[in-house]
Amino acid sequence: MKKVTKIGQNTADVTEKSKLRVAAYCRVSTDSDKQLESLDTQIKHYETYIKANPEWEFAGLYYDEGITGTKKEKRPELLRMIADCENKKIDFIVTKSISRFARNTTDCLELVRKLLDLGVFIYFEKENINTGSMESELMLSILSGLAESESVSIAENSKWSVKRRFQNGTFKISYPPYGYDTADGKLVINEPQAEIVRFIFSEILSGKGTGKIADELNRRDVPSKKGGRWTATTIRGIVGNEKYTGDAIFQKTYTDMHFNRHYNYGEKDQYLIKNHHDAIISHEEFNAAQDIIEQRGKEKGVEKYQGKYQNRYPFSGIIICENCGGKFKRRIHSTGKHNIAWCCGNHITDTKKCSMKYIPESSFEHAFVTMMNKLIFGHQIVLKPLLMGLRSISSEDNISKLNDLDKKLEENAEQRKVLVGLMTKGYLEPAVYNKSNNELLQEAERLRRQKESLSLFLNCDTQHLNEVNELLHFTTKANMLDSFNSEIFKCFVERIIVYSRTEIGFKLKCGITLRERLVR
Repeated sequence: MKKVTKIGQNTADVTEKSKLRVAAYCRVSTDSDKQLESLDTQIKHYETYIKANPEWEFAGLYYDEGITGTKKEKRPELLRMIADCENKKIDFIVTKSISRFARNTTDCLELVRKLLDLGVFIYFEKENINTGSMESELMLSILSGLAESESVSIAENSKWSVKRRFQNGTFKISYPPYGYDTADGKLVINEPQAEIVRFIFSEILSGKGTGKIADELNRRDVPSKKGGRWTATTIRGIVGNEKYTGDAIFQKTYTDMHFNRHYNYGEKDQYLIKNHHDAIISHEEFNAAQDIIEQRGKEKGVEKYQGKYQNRYPFSGIIICENCGGKFKRRIHSTGKHNIAWCCGNHITDTKKCSMKYIPESSFEHAFVTMMNKLIFGHQIVLKPLLMGLRSISSEDNISKLNDLDKKLEENAEQRKVLVGLMTKGYLEPAVYNKSNNELLQEAERLRRQKESLSLFLNCDTQHLNEVNELLHFTTKANMLDSFNSEIFKCFVERIIVYSRTEIGFKLKCGITLRERLVR
């Protein structure tokens, strides 16, 4: 008989259970001392709270301070935390409340769903919600909707308060323009900076351009308001600011209900207060400078508030460098055979940022003429099949699918109404109602996304279909081009992509991109 030796069971825990990596997120909406104290308290609380749990490992504390937080894009620490979640550095997040995490329902649900996809759950202390729970999304959507309403209400109250201060002249400028400081809520002249402001106005009045003035200030190492370099835009901003005359106009910008900021071109009231503070520039000098800027704009075909330089030349703002993504700018060479050329803006600023050198304007024009002549010659084999293809895509089948989705959404809404009715009459348990309603909400969301995608697809294709139709109509009837025509160019070209100094691509409005070799 063979000898058998029993090997005893290993009762020791051979694998130590890994701890849950837990991070906390905090936010205060203003930078007042009281709010910052609140932030300090939150930071200490969460650090102690997480480290006290033996099954948790402290994965970091993320906090945004002095930020209103209505949009996630404005909170760098929140975005950093999400990036760490994507990099698998965090398993679980603890935060004070939904309103601290997001005051926008869309952002809140989007963030929660994104983190759920990454396997990261969030615990909202105030509402006692853990997103790992199956029934949390319904409650989360309701509460985040309330939080958003609260945010809108606070914003409206704040706007009303600011408007009242505009009307009675008690509004205090918190961020003074270059040339001024604030003392006790009033603007006082910063004399060294005021000298620069006077220099800028005198240079404008002497006929110098804003770009030249910026170059001069940079050459003299004069720091701008934020300590950076001067640009033509900065100079134009100073020359157009009425505060240098001692007057102040309030509500030059406004925020819409979606928290997007806009320039006020007359959509809202504005409030002018004369002699609001000491002047640096006289009204006569200021008005004369405005006349010069306006006259210069007219000479260059620039219309105020109309995209500025975007429409000055046929190629303005539409030539894109594939090397760095920068836009090409028009340059006039005083020497050489190529008098007018286009060069990448990043290359002009710093040759190390982009190596793409200039391309003569005539090369772009010649390439366009060549491309159009090819289309005129071969429209039957290039454009006609494209048109047929788009027509088949934009068929009645897709419109029928869209109608089906509308019908399903209506049925979904009706089912939710029935559920509410059953629950209010006591025929359904709350848990059953929550589960069924949650499923219907998820289905409605999925249907809405399908409808949006399909609508977008159909709209884009309808637009492309019209563009192809127009291009085919033109190339069928046109004669071969013998020179560049800016009207035809603007009619059919959306942008030019510069691959190299010898090859470019014309992205047409109908959706196709055609490459051309450059001849110089």
